[in-house]
Amino acid sequence: MDYLWTPWRYAYVSSTEKTAGCVFCDAPKEDDAQVHIVYRGEHCFVILNAYPYTPGHVMIVPYAHLDELRTLPVEAAQEMMALSQRMESVLRELYRPDGINLGMNIGKAAGAGIAGHIHMHVLPRWVADANFVSVIGETRVLPETLDVTWARMREAMNQI
Repeated sequence: MDYLWTPWRYAYVSSTEKTAGCVFCDAPKEDDAQVHIVYRGEHCFVILNAYPYTPGHVMIVPYAHLDELRTLPVEAAQEMMALSQRMESVLRELYRPDGINLGMNIGKAAGAGIAGHIHMHVLPRWVADANFVSVIGETRVLPETLDVTWARMREAMNQI
């Protein structure tokens, strides 16, 4: 068996439950470039996923710290969907994907990495992007850094 070491992920997997506070509540208090916030709306913001499945993987996050979609105020839910539509346009323009994944994992049992704060994932997908490296090696190969992705998406959000 071969091993691909990813020691930089240890900080993520070991701190998810132990970190005081909430990464999504803390992010808007920081500089957009530092935390990779692509866009700030009235009720929600768009942020790059720090551990993306593909380049362009963003999350639309309400400012309100809520763990269930049903408790999200209507205005925030409407803005979340409007931003999802806008992100689809940005991703199609920038990355020319074959498809788009859009979804939420609500609760730890549903696969939420950050179960205490709901968020919508929007990410581009390509036919056969789940190749042997990601399926067998459980490793993602990303052709650009988060800083490059952030700059491209930030500019595109300002144009659309």
